[in-house]
Amino acid sequence: MNTRAETGTSAKDDLAAWIAPSRSALVIIDMQVDFASPQGVLGRSGMDMSVVEPALAAAQRLAEGARTAGTPVIFVGLQTRPETDSPAWKERMRRRGGSPEDDSNLCREGQPGADFHGPTPAPGELVVPKTRYSAFHGTDLDAALKARGIDTLVVCGLTTECCVDSTVRDAFHLDYHVFVASDACAAYEPDLHEGALKSLDLNCAMLVTSDQVLAAWRE
Repeated sequence: MNTRAETGTSAKDDLAAWIAPSRSALVIIDMQVDFASPQGVLGRSGMDMSVVEPALAAAQRLAEGARTAGTPVIFVGLQTRPETDSPAWKERMRRRGGSPEDDSNLCREGQPGADFHGPTPAPGELVVPKTRYSAFHGTDLDAALKARGIDTLVVCGLTTECCVDSTVRDAFHLDYHVFVASDACAAYEPDLHEGALKSLDLNCAMLVTSDQVLAAWRE
């Protein structure tokens, strides 16, 4: 996929300034056992977890590169409890003919399924628990970013069309400059991944590759 940062020389030249460590943060979304490991809820249900492995590896490289460059790394993870389960989500599942109980144990707080899988937080790195798709909904992420003087986000994670998409749109509406590391995101269906990236690129983010981000952080 061609990205905006790939299509113009000036864009490539500007990327190092746009995502400079002094103003940016790497946000890793929902790379957790239940979403990404064969041992998680989705893996045990028969979902092919091999589709997310390249994104996990790319996100790991981004985390390492960010730490070397001095860019803050922020981990966002779904952490659910019975009392935080969404009534609207349950009713939507019921109306679609599904069973809300099918995923009732997804990323339960304190259970192995909620653990990060692939890149994991280093000591002192910010970890933001959430109960909905967006990393900004009902969390202190916005306040934490502003307190650090961050106005630019490099986003990666799972899944592209769901929690990544929701987070990126909310970030844009909160006036952050948003870059999506396209190869460090994944969906369980390729068309969902590609469609979500196309929509985000059109409306509220710029698409980059992990190699482009790492090269910019090395400058």
